[in-house]
Amino acid sequence: MHTTYSAQDIQVLKGLEAVRKRPGMYIGSTGLEGLHHLVYEIVDNSIDEALAGHCSEIQVSINSDHIIEVNDNGRGIPVDIHPVENVSALEIVMTKLHAGGKFNKDSYKVSGGLHGVGVSVVNALSEWCEIRVYRDNEIYFQRYNRGIPEESVAIIGKTEKRGTQVRFKADSEIFEEISYSFDVLSQRLRELAFLNKGIQIDIYDNRTEEQKVKQFKFEGGVKSFVTYLNRSKKPLHPEPIYFEAKRDGIELEIALQYNDGYSETIFSFVNNINTREGGTHLVGFKAALTRVVNEHLKKSKFAKKIDYTFSGDDVREGITAVISVKVPDPQFEGQTKTRLGNSEVKGVVESLVNQKLSDYLDEYPEVIGLILEKAVLAAKARIAARKARDLTRRKSFLEGSGLPGKLADCSEKDPSLCEVYIVEGDSAGGSAKQGRNREFQAILPLWGKMLNVEKARAEKVLSNEKLMPIITTLGAGAGKDFDVSKVRYHKVIIMADADVDGSHIRTLLLTFFFRYMPQIIEQGYVYLAMPPLYKITYGKSINYAFDEEDRKKIILGLGITENDTKVGIQRYKGLGEMNPSQLWDTTMNPDTRSVKRVKMEDVVEADSMFSMLMGEDVEPRRKFIEDNALLVSNLDV
Repeated sequence: MHTTYSAQDIQVLKGLEAVRKRPGMYIGSTGLEGLHHLVYEIVDNSIDEALAGHCSEIQVSINSDHIIEVNDNGRGIPVDIHPVENVSALEIVMTKLHAGGKFNKDSYKVSGGLHGVGVSVVNALSEWCEIRVYRDNEIYFQRYNRGIPEESVAIIGKTEKRGTQVRFKADSEIFEEISYSFDVLSQRLRELAFLNKGIQIDIYDNRTEEQKVKQFKFEGGVKSFVTYLNRSKKPLHPEPIYFEAKRDGIELEIALQYNDGYSETIFSFVNNINTREGGTHLVGFKAALTRVVNEHLKKSKFAKKIDYTFSGDDVREGITAVISVKVPDPQFEGQTKTRLGNSEVKGVVESLVNQKLSDYLDEYPEVIGLILEKAVLAAKARIAARKARDLTRRKSFLEGSGLPGKLADCSEKDPSLCEVYIVEGDSAGGSAKQGRNREFQAILPLWGKMLNVEKARAEKVLSNEKLMPIITTLGAGAGKDFDVSKVRYHKVIIMADADVDGSHIRTLLLTFFFRYMPQIIEQGYVYLAMPPLYKITYGKSINYAFDEEDRKKIILGLGITENDTKVGIQRYKGLGEMNPSQLWDTTMNPDTRSVKRVKMEDVVEADSMFSMLMGEDVEPRRKFIEDNALLVSNLDV
């Protein structure tokens, strides 16, 4: 047995070996999130050139065989010989960690990405990587295999253009799956175009016969972002409030606009990085917003009529805002490193918002009038809801009245092994309870149409008798109090009929999850059950078809025609028509069932879609139906 610990036990990882040994330390994961992160790192280099004023166009292409190509018209990575390392600066940037211009404040005042390790990490985790630099009328080229240069940097031609082209193929030895999502990449590139006004960013998907293209350019920056976010909502004032400011090296750009809805939509960014967990910049913004609106309340017509001040929730009801700050040396915290921790940023943001927002509202009194009216209604609803709770002195479900009576729970207590079926209808719920595996499957039947949360205030949602059983069953609260670590089941499966009513139930539930428990969608806990549409019997053979195409394939596979008198085709009108054993075989048995996991690849588009489909404004919904009516192939009536 080896018990000594000496110099021979110390392993030295040279060059980029450390990255290949522990890729998760550098890109977060070796799953799809980490795979897409490779693309972001290359694009972030181009964006940093744009922030420095040297780049105006970026193109990203997803090519066949999972090859990514990124082009920009920046200055091009330096190629001259490094005075210390004695090789081309290009090779150093591509092969050395912590090498690059981002550590020199003269080259880049602020930067996103991994702060100097980005492009070399991508190179290390690629099967191969090629780089072309267009600079000084020459084309410089180098190719790498798993981070190791094939040859020295060489001049391969003449050119009049400038910039950098990076082509790479992610390494299948590193990544669990190599499959790029056009929508996921598009969301990030759209964000970057909004956050860096005037920059043209295009994305091309060349993997199919018909090329997909999205082009992003927004001269209005974050102001355009807010307009885009509110396009399916009814704004209270036509133009978003917009201002930018700078203090102590920290740059601030903010746009906000109120709509007639009840949800709060705030996106915050630091150096173009989406800070999903918030941080000191967001705390500063919220504090200043509440203070400014309350200051204007004292000077308004409402001052003598009410005897309270607004809470933060009151002044943020119906707000859509984008906060973008540029910080020279950001410190990120949190589970996913997406929360800003710099304490000095809070004070700077709070002070600047206080000043700029007050000036704006003083100049546009009609806007603050609309905001105050909205906040007064929100405050009244909040106070009335609190009084009603105090008056009844009855503990709500949220305060701990135990699990709902209709829930048939499972015996397993480990959430990662448990699943709950949210089932439409008592009869289907009864069959599901009888047919399930009681060890790890719980059943919660729903009865009646549930509340459309897109059209209701939080107080109404959190006390709704149709939604309360779902909230208490999942056991993690809802809204601002939701804690995804407390969710009792890591598979939440919506099981509804395969008809129009079932689709409506699914949409209402997904709207609720998106608005009040978005983390369970982000974590991949939400699924849609896929009950069969048809039961096909032929002799002793029993098959289930989940759609029309599936039905035709089964008939073809049996070597018969639909008109054969020996074939029986039963179309299920609902889950309640299936007995417990059929429901288990087709929809609940993990070995044979078909379920779809709900993903949130583009949160901006998801927000817009829920607002458009479920909100008060009819016109965008009518247009959507008109534009897509011809695409419907199987509509139950």
